[in-house]
Amino acid sequence: MTKVIGLTGGIGSGKTTIANYFNEMGVPVYIADDGAKRIMQSDNILKEVKSVFGQDIFDGEVLNRAKLAQIVFNDKEQLARLNAIVHPGVKRDFELWMQDYKNYDYVIYEAAILFESGRYKECDVIITVTAPEETRIERVIVRDKTTREQVLSRMKMQWDDEKRISKSNFVINNDNLKNAKEEVVKILKILKIKQNQS
Repeated sequence: MTKVIGLTGGIGSGKTTIANYFNEMGVPVYIADDGAKRIMQSDNILKEVKSVFGQDIFDGEVLNRAKLAQIVFNDKEQLARLNAIVHPGVKRDFELWMQDYKNYDYVIYEAAILFESGRYKECDVIITVTAPEETRIERVIVRDKTTREQVLSRMKMQWDDEKRISKSNFVINNDNLKNAKEEVVKILKILKIKQNQS
């Protein structure tokens, strides 16, 4: 039975970089954010989004992601409403994806809001990726061409590292990529040993 490794971390922690490294090491990776983007293109989901958030966030028939982000990242209630539309679709998408990898020992499920969405309960192992707050802020400003204020408001919507770590089996500090990669190798070794013992 394939085990699911939940990989999470706050915005700008570099969890996708770590996920890619797991992939290089032969572990298939599902990126929940990519799954959500795919789902957000389907007509029935767009219809639901429109009925909840209104025509204002659409340019004609095209969803304006920036406008939607502006709404949901400044209001926890609105974010919860969006997640209620998207999460069931991501869950189905992941289950379909898993069909192709059922012969693997492990797969990675990478999600920023693994805990907030409750999906952590479906994972066998959980890894949290951390990095100093200032490093994270700088990374996101550069990556998303955004402002410090916008990054901080998104951070406020997520659990803090302390809370994540308390529910995780492993922690990878991604302040230095070389060390972070060594942690990935170490974790995979530990998981292999555990698997051989079971």
